[in-house]
Amino acid sequence: MKHRSGISLTLVLSLLVASLLGACIASAWGTGATQGQETRVSIEPRTSTGGRAGGKGPSSKLANLRLDLRVVLVPVTVTDALDRSVTDLPAERFRLMEDGVEQKIAFFSQEDGPVSLGFLFDSSGSMKNRIATSVTALEQFFLTSIPGDEYFLVQFSDQAHLLNGFTPEPETIKRSLGGVQAHGWTALLDAVALATHQMRLAKNPSKALLILSDGNDNNSRFSESEIRSRVLESDVRIYAVGILHRPRLLQQLAEETGGKVLVAQDLTELPDIVQKLSAEIRSQYVLGYASNSINDGKYHKLRVELTPAPGPQLRTSWRHGYFSPAE
Repeated sequence: MKHRSGISLTLVLSLLVASLLGACIASAWGTGATQGQETRVSIEPRTSTGGRAGGKGPSSKLANLRLDLRVVLVPVTVTDALDRSVTDLPAERFRLMEDGVEQKIAFFSQEDGPVSLGFLFDSSGSMKNRIATSVTALEQFFLTSIPGDEYFLVQFSDQAHLLNGFTPEPETIKRSLGGVQAHGWTALLDAVALATHQMRLAKNPSKALLILSDGNDNNSRFSESEIRSRVLESDVRIYAVGILHRPRLLQQLAEETGGKVLVAQDLTELPDIVQKLSAEIRSQYVLGYASNSINDGKYHKLRVELTPAPGPQLRTSWRHGYFSPAE
């Protein structure tokens, strides 16, 4: 079913869970339940909650109820050959596979909702003559702010520093960017580690990191493999602006998380590139399905395809997989 803009996806899922819980509770009251089972309502891939067993009356039957519900939500962005967001596709155009097996798309939404966004700003020595232009370009993102947006700022050179925690005020981020000065080396991996940790405090279901850098890492404590694991285990999309350079690791992380990397061959291209990424971060489809995968703690691969249709070639980006929680 398709949810029109303005209908909260969280509300839709809450109603779904409430409906399924109601059916199961009614069944438990009518038929009873086995004493000592664990209460757990699990909405996958990330949340799992437990309850207490024991007691008397209907409450004990609720405590003995066990319900495993896994709803996997897959954010998808679609762009054309000019990197413009495509937002008018029907659900019938999408196919979704988990581990090579096609899944029935039970939920379909396309809406511009609020985003939790972390800015990662490279202030290493090589950025000395690019700081002012880069700051001005990033400010383009705030032109499309909507109620509910929240931001944080990580600055990195020799080390990574959290300059601002989550704030709904763009002016707070702008003031901090205005004080950044270029010096030192590039602790890019440490910055990503710090940002993924900060993203745990995000309030919005749509979460993304926007990284602006002109080079690869040369001064981090974290390794590439450690950062890749952290990013894949998190629920965040990676976007990046490369200045005269396409960072290899960021390109890989962007592809795996459903994000994108764009390269500015000239500083004058920066505002347009940031504007394109801003539109893509905010404009996404969400495909939802009920997964049959067991709680095995393994990585499950996802694939999204568009069915053929007349017209220009479209590019689809999605998160390439998720880790199932262990039982």
